[in-house]
Amino acid sequence: MRPVTVLFLGRHNAARSQIAEALLRRCGRPLFFACSAGTETGALDPLAQSVLAKIGVDISGQLAKPVENFHGRAFDCVITLCPEAQAYLPELPGEYRHIHWDFPDPSEVTGGEVARRRCMKRIVVQLGEHIREWVGQERRRLVANGHVAAVA
Repeated sequence: MRPVTVLFLGRHNAARSQIAEALLRRCGRPLFFACSAGTETGALDPLAQSVLAKIGVDISGQLAKPVENFHGRAFDCVITLCPEAQAYLPELPGEYRHIHWDFPDPSEVTGGEVARRRCMKRIVVQLGEHIREWVGQERRRLVANGHVAAVA
């Protein structure tokens, strides 16, 4: 079976979608293949990189990508992470399931570096919880549909 392809879509592909891609790559292989993009062009948020590094996830080689880079590529699932991405929903070949998880934009947090770091840590934890729960649901769905064998 080929992996379930997932596109995480945010506004700038700077933090939330990058974090989600990295976390799914970490816990979803080999059943899932993750990509991320933004509805607008942005740059990787160094704070996202720093917070992930503290839990052993390296995104230093990642680049922020506009969703246009993926036009013509089919995905099984598109997960939007902010209202702007949810409203955008890209035209991609084939049919895909859309899931929306709304997370605050860490670049809009006021209160300085400490507040931004606290927000980023919270996003990492909550995205991790969402992804682990979703991966479990998807695995059960794949087993029920006979696409993969049950794992003890």
